Amino acid sequence: MPNSIIPSELIENKIYLVRGRKVMLDKDLADLYSVKPIRLREQVKRNIKRFPDDFMFQLSETEIDVMVSRNAIPSRKYLGGFQPYVFTEQGIAMLSGVLNSDRAVEVNIQIMRAFVKLREMILSHKDLARKLEDLEKKYDAQFKIVFDAIRQLMVLPKKSSNKIGFNIEKKG
Repeated sequence: MPNSIIPSELIENKIYLVRGRKVMLDKDLADLYSVKPIRLREQVKRNIKRFPDDFMFQLSETEIDVMVSRNAIPSRKYLGGFQPYVFTEQGIAMLSGVLNSDRAVEVNIQIMRAFVKLREMILSHKDLARKLEDLEKKYDAQFKIVFDAIRQLMVLPKKSSNKIGFNIEKKG
């Protein structure tokens, strides 16, 4: 995008899936807006009526542990000792009403574009899968191997659950 003050990849890498919703951490948003996380939370608390549960919610301790274990965030220290809030796309849009700086407006526009791009990628993947099914129905078994190969390429690789490191057992 022209006049982007933040690379779109940086924003896209800060969008997580939590409770079935695409969200961003308050700390990451504060960094993007160039404000301290505590200032962002203060503004949200002053305008709490603008942020219902489907716009913003606080992560549980278990959800934080999962994010750390999946390397979404490097450690609990990254969060600054707080149980973070996360904002959905609608919550981020609402932030533009409570953060009035020029940078906040520009960053919000870029974040909205990142969410749209993510949605388009998901839809195009679903559209591709539907088109492949249509082609499979249209052509006979002679192309089955081709369709199987394409389907394998479309599957996202699963993350390994094998832990790396030493297993030290305590002896009584």
